[in-house]
Order: sequence, then C-alpha cells, then structure tokens
Amino acid sequence: MIPQTLQITLSVAVICYFIIILYYLKKRMLELKYTLIWLVAGVVMGIMIYFPELLVHFVGIFGIQSNMNGLYILCIAFIFMILMTLTSIASRQQLKIRILIQEISMMEKRIRELEKAADADEESRKHSN
Repeated sequence: MIPQTLQITLSVAVICYFIIILYYLKKRMLELKYTLIWLVAGVVMGIMIYFPELLVHFVGIFGIQSNMNGLYILCIAFIFMILMTLTSIASRQQLKIRILIQEISMMEKRIRELEKAADADEESRKHSN
C-alpha cells in the first residue's frame, strides 16, 4: 500500500498535470487530437495512485523481480509510446510541408509564366498601335 500522505501528494500532482494539459488546450498551445495521449498517461498515473496492486499484478504477469523495476518499465513504455506518437505526427507534418512547398513552387512558376505572357502581350499591343 502507498502511505496516505504520498497518495495525497501524488493525487495533487496528477490534478496539477491535468490542469496544465487543459490550460495548454485552452490556449491552443496543444491541439485536441494530440492531447489524448497526454490524458491517457494522466489517467494511468491516477489509476496507479489509487490501485497500486495493479502494478503488482503487472509485474507478476511479466515475471519482473521487483515492483520498482516494473514501475520503471511501465514508465519507459509510456515514454516510448509518447515518442512514437510525436514522431509519427512530425513525419506527417514534414510530408505535408514538402507537398505544400512543391505546390507553391509550381504556382510561382505558373505566375511567372503568366506575367511573361502578359508582358509580351502588352508589348505586342504597343507595337501594333
């Protein structure tokens, strides 16, 4: 069991964590679709505070010798999950940026061609008058 003072302290920390996430969401510093992974991490932290025996079951299932080692493995797993999610988001954004750069380049080329054609058309009008 977790001592009650530690449980209260951890509960306050998780509540502060949720307040920060909601503040970032409100200030549009974090998009709603990316907030989900952070909220899931907070919910798991909250569950572990109030039901620490779940960690013992987790440790037993995977044959880990120490509860602390199990906690570290769980934390590392969440860090990997968050890193993979952020990496996939960055990769998708990079692809979108590349496509937009290509589209802008094609539009700029087309604008230059149209400007040259308009200048040539204007020159031919001047010479015909």
